[in-house]
Amino acid sequence: MNILIPLPDNDFDVTEVSVPWRLLSDKGYDVIFATEKGQTPRGDPRLLSGVIFGQLGAEPEPRRFYRELERAAPFRNPIAWDAVNPHDYAGLILPGGHAPGMRQYLGSGVLREKAAEFWSLERPVGAICHGVLVLARAKDPASNRSLIHDRDTTCLPKYMERSAHMLTRWKLGTYYRTYPEFVEDEVKRALDNPAAQFKRGPINLTRKGTRVDDRAAFVVQDRRYLSARWPGDAYLFAERFATLLSGSAIHAVQ
Repeated sequence: MNILIPLPDNDFDVTEVSVPWRLLSDKGYDVIFATEKGQTPRGDPRLLSGVIFGQLGAEPEPRRFYRELERAAPFRNPIAWDAVNPHDYAGLILPGGHAPGMRQYLGSGVLREKAAEFWSLERPVGAICHGVLVLARAKDPASNRSLIHDRDTTCLPKYMERSAHMLTRWKLGTYYRTYPEFVEDEVKRALDNPAAQFKRGPINLTRKGTRVDDRAAFVVQDRRYLSARWPGDAYLFAERFATLLSGSAIHAVQ
């Protein structure tokens, strides 16, 4: 089965892309990538070297996965967004990232239209971190409401986004603020009942889930929609998305 992962040309989060790619590929899925014009994408380089003083970057295993991904033919030769036929894919994953290049992806009308078309097929859709904004901004053509207006969801929590910005703004300025509005605030505005539907998850700024220990990770599943907060959730997110693809999960919130 083919799984689609659209990306911007630059600056996506390397963990949120490479971990689902590696785990789903290992399970036998074919992961197909798409960029705006079919150009080979590049992840956020700071996450490979360390955002500041070698800290806050990707962990060693996701970095290794990303180096493997760079050599993979579907990644080196992505299709263009406007050439995507949602009917060709069993699942859609929308990764995040916070560096400036993400605006190309998060602000794309073409990508929102493709996401809405895919959503209407009632196949698994997953989004991590800023990737949830694509779904929050996309409209159901029948109702003109956000695709996730009636879904439970998480995304990058405001406390995480604010903390990272405050720690690094003296050197990196607005690197951690893709938009003036916090991701959590925009996602909440897309929901019918934000107090009930938005799931922040446990407070956590440092601990990340791994392939063998997902106790620090948090995901939210509502029917065929799966969301996660940040790179620390990527392993659990990928495993739960594989379960969705297998058709064995119906509705759960962790």
